[in-house]
Amino acid sequence: MNPIDPQSLVELKNVTFGYGDRVILRELSLRVPRGKVTALMGVSGGGKTTVLRLIGGQVRAQQGEVLFDGQPVSRLDQGGLYAMRRRMGMLFQFGALFTDMSVFDNVAFPLRELTGLREDLIRDIVLMKLDAVGLRGARDLRPSEVSGGMARRIALARAIALDPDLVMYDEPFAGLDPISLGTAAQLIRRLNDNLGITSIVVSHDVNETFAIADHVVVLANGRLAAQGTPEALHASSDPLIHQFVHALPEGPVPFHYPSVPAAEDYAGRSA
Repeated sequence: MNPIDPQSLVELKNVTFGYGDRVILRELSLRVPRGKVTALMGVSGGGKTTVLRLIGGQVRAQQGEVLFDGQPVSRLDQGGLYAMRRRMGMLFQFGALFTDMSVFDNVAFPLRELTGLREDLIRDIVLMKLDAVGLRGARDLRPSEVSGGMARRIALARAIALDPDLVMYDEPFAGLDPISLGTAAQLIRRLNDNLGITSIVVSHDVNETFAIADHVVVLANGRLAAQGTPEALHASSDPLIHQFVHALPEGPVPFHYPSVPAAEDYAGRSA
């Protein structure tokens, strides 16, 4: 057993992972501070969602180690892995609600599957979780009857149903209108503080994410490109970080996909 780090709930130590010959993460090391909102950012394909899958044990590092509260995830047996996952909540990119269940039953699902609580206690917990996201009044609706922003909040209520220590958000702002986006961002911040949990937010939305994050980690080419406070990264002179934070079309991440010179290409095409 590794010693428990009182400052970090999650730690990756020199983690390498890939699919076949395609390496996604290369000797990545990072820490997720307890009780804080950590933003995991970077260009598309940089390995952000893969980090969440490694933490949850859906995939296992080929080299290095992933620790959750001092426990090496890859060494857990099935029982240990399930016990660890009960301490985690996951908000999938588009909610992943069960379409044939009511809002109430969606939130009640993990409580019914993973606890032996009486139905009257489950009802109270579900109503409290829905109230925390402002949707207690929508409990009898179906997912098809609510907006995209509401669906994301219902999924968040389900993610916190078991009072997890860690909640992971995979692109929680994708496809939301400005009002829903702002509501979701502030909800993440408020729940993190009020429930005393740790949050990891995978996002491309720099402004909203920087506004709620305590700590930002930027990945590029499967490696750690930078980390620090939102203020420090916003002021960074590193070309890649500057391009990413300020949404510039030109920089280390090129606009054009690598190709032969245009004159050669056109000449070859016309031949």
